[in-house]
Amino acid sequence: MTSPLNVPSPAASSTPDERWSPRLWGTLLVLCAAMFLDALDVSMVGVALPSIATDLGLSTATLQWIVSGYILGYGGLLLLGGRAADLLGRRRVFLIALAVFALASLLGGLVDSGPLLIASRFIKGLSAAFTAPAGLSIITTTFKEGPQRNRALSIYTTCAATGFSMGLVLSGLLTELSWRWTMLLPAPIALVALVAGLRMIPHSDREDTRGGYDVPGAVTGTAAMLLLVFTVVQAPEAGWTSARTLLSFLATAILLAAFVTIERRSANPLLRLGVLRSGTQLRAQLGAAAFFGSYVAFQFIATQYMQSLLGWSALQTALAFLPAGVLVALSSTKIGDVVDRFGTPRVIATGFTFLVVAYAIFLQVDLTPRYAAVILPSMLLLGAACALTFPSLNIQATNGVGDDEQGMVSGLLNTSIQVGGAVFLAVVTAVITAGGHEGTAASPQAVLDSFRPGLAVVTAIALAGLLITLTGLRADRRARAPRPSVVVAKSPGRRAEEAEPVGVRD
Repeated sequence: MTSPLNVPSPAASSTPDERWSPRLWGTLLVLCAAMFLDALDVSMVGVALPSIATDLGLSTATLQWIVSGYILGYGGLLLLGGRAADLLGRRRVFLIALAVFALASLLGGLVDSGPLLIASRFIKGLSAAFTAPAGLSIITTTFKEGPQRNRALSIYTTCAATGFSMGLVLSGLLTELSWRWTMLLPAPIALVALVAGLRMIPHSDREDTRGGYDVPGAVTGTAAMLLLVFTVVQAPEAGWTSARTLLSFLATAILLAAFVTIERRSANPLLRLGVLRSGTQLRAQLGAAAFFGSYVAFQFIATQYMQSLLGWSALQTALAFLPAGVLVALSSTKIGDVVDRFGTPRVIATGFTFLVVAYAIFLQVDLTPRYAAVILPSMLLLGAACALTFPSLNIQATNGVGDDEQGMVSGLLNTSIQVGGAVFLAVVTAVITAGGHEGTAASPQAVLDSFRPGLAVVTAIALAGLLITLTGLRADRRARAPRPSVVVAKSPGRRAEEAEPVGVRD
């Protein structure tokens, strides 16, 4: 299978039973702790928002920026963060960003005004935009490609799902004490990870930058991502067809066009556009956007359904999601073996199938709680889908990539995840609000009816991800097909035709 990403790698000789040294385990645990914190922080803040609004006297418009500020910093700077890891050294970028994350967490728990809290959230998102791609690229350059890396990535990505699930439960408990504890909790964990990282994480080489840095690409790329995320986040409030939204989308398109032009001409591009010529890479990026976008939108709807219509508390809602997180955690060490045996296309396709079925089952919810018949099966299938799909997408995106571009590809993958989450959540929110059944005057049945089209869109997004993945199965079968090595004597014309080698392209 030919691809612009397929480069020779010493990892081909790795053996699945090679034991990891204590330092290797320590490195992985530090990186997992950072990923765990990113996911934990995202999930914890949602439950604390009502308490924050009451304590600081914030309006609903201001309150949403506590969430959106983090998304803006995270999604807008991931490309820059990934390339910075390649250029400046992965270890250095990771540890500095982790230190900033710890300080921002401390600041967020001590502030007494809305603007300062939003600023701390933006800084945390910014630091996560550097720790996430740097951490992923440290794994892919430290662990040999093949069974070793697959196992490491399955553990690493499982920590994200576990952190997200635990964040829901912890936020319900900590908010009972004070919302400030939800902001402060990541600080000591990040500090311990920082100290351990100074000892455990190996030093990494910087890329040769004698050709200069891609400053114009960094400026236009970062500005385009920031403006895109900002526009999508604000569109439901400002209106999708409002002049502000349309002008923002136009400005984003202009910036993206300028970015592409610059990257095509740059000697050291922020994003080498050739990576997207690989069908395997493109499917990983689109699959990641569809997977995370559908899940974030589903969680938004399911949380509103459980708390607003069923009257469940924040803790009860978190416990309803817990089976999915437990299933992911229990399967973390086995997914690498599954990928080794079946390959990423098959595993991702299976995961997306579970995802589609889970959403379709949840469409059957009504105003009477049906936990055992509807909610629990949906959560278990959702957990199985996360366990299979998320690690496999990371493996597929980073396999066959040179060490000097691991940070770039990691940043691109995380950008796809975050932008997909922001875009699809905004779309689903718009579909729900289009029914006009918001507010206290709406009956519970009317509110539930407004949720169903949103759930249908969520299911459609997951189905699109499945269809994209299925094209990879066809390419994978072509790549695995044996080439003819023995020609049976027939007519001279047939012999010449069958002897010609068959090229395989993805």
